[in-house]
Amino acid sequence: MLHSLYYSISAIQDETRQLLESGRLTRSQPIHTLCRFFRDREWCQIERELEGNQYLLRDRIGDLVSHECWHND
Repeated sequence: MLHSLYYSISAIQDETRQLLESGRLTRSQPIHTLCRFFRDREWCQIERELEGNQYLLRDRIGDLVSHECWHND
């Protein structure tokens, strides 16, 4: 039986923030760089969710996580 995972835009943003914090990504890289961190089946669904929320794969990761909350300002 196949289990389908659903990634909401907020879950994708959270995963992306974790990758940024760990230094595995930078804010200036294109969103399509995220595909390295997900399996093919997951990436297809993530890609649809991103496009459904008006993100292009060529947009920068910084655009995806632009609504970060800074606690040490």
